[in-house]
Amino acid sequence: MLPENPLAALLEQSPVVILDGALATELEARGCDLCDPLWSAKVLMEAPGLIYQVHYDYFAAGAQCAITASYQATPQGFAARGLSEADALALIARSVELAVRAREDYCVAHPDAGALLVAGSVGPYGAFLANGAEYRGDYHLPQAEMMAFHRPRIAALVDAGVDVLACETQPSLPEMAALLQLLREFPTITAWFSFTLRDEQHISDGTPLRDVVAMGINCVALESAAAALAHLSSLTALPLVVYPNSGQHYDANAKRWSSTGEQVCSLTAHLSAWRAAGARLIGGCCRTTPQDIAAISHACKHESHHY
Repeated sequence: MLPENPLAALLEQSPVVILDGALATELEARGCDLCDPLWSAKVLMEAPGLIYQVHYDYFAAGAQCAITASYQATPQGFAARGLSEADALALIARSVELAVRAREDYCVAHPDAGALLVAGSVGPYGAFLANGAEYRGDYHLPQAEMMAFHRPRIAALVDAGVDVLACETQPSLPEMAALLQLLREFPTITAWFSFTLRDEQHISDGTPLRDVVAMGINCVALESAAAALAHLSSLTALPLVVYPNSGQHYDANAKRWSSTGEQVCSLTAHLSAWRAAGARLIGGCCRTTPQDIAAISHACKHESHHY
């Protein structure tokens, strides 16, 4: 059985914990049409086996933590498809079951895999709005309503057996405060918070990073991650998490990623800078792949052999 704080235990064993990479864009690469308000949560209904396979492939690439397909999975979002709350919560639980089964199957095939975690993705209210608001933070709900929005999904993830919660792509200080208050209702679960950024010193709603109790950043451009981490490391002694996107730009209206020039994603090119800035949980977000995670895993193992 995993310890009460499995993430802390894993960090004690290893200088770096390798997270997985993109889920939704990897599903798109495998033929899924995610031009939909439910985004990757749509695949929980239509092709859950593909989600299982992506999780398995990330474990095979060296990831030590799989993040569930629950980022945009909420009872409110599924209700728009005519699903009852019970059916919606069952789909959220399915997101955990798929990651857990991928972990179990990988560990059976690789008994020396070591501890592997499943993190329950808790996307922001802005993701439910499906208009790119998670990159702006320009929405407001009273704290009690924000907590009521997040409570059913968090309860379903915890009940289904996640090891940790990933409160990710968070753009808003009031939403973070509501989530922190809500997590008091779940005292046995560990959570990390990662934010989207307006710039290297502010999260997306303009709140200075110095005012945020945070562990890191995700779904930000590669080139801005190191400076933001360096700033965060001056504000907190917590281990930092970083999983940026490939550097491409997301058009929320067209629901498409685009790039200028011939930009090629290379997480490993930034790895040393991230580690020097205090990052200890490292992975990828949108448009990153199992190959990118394998490269990070290989680089980290290569570095460890030189200490």
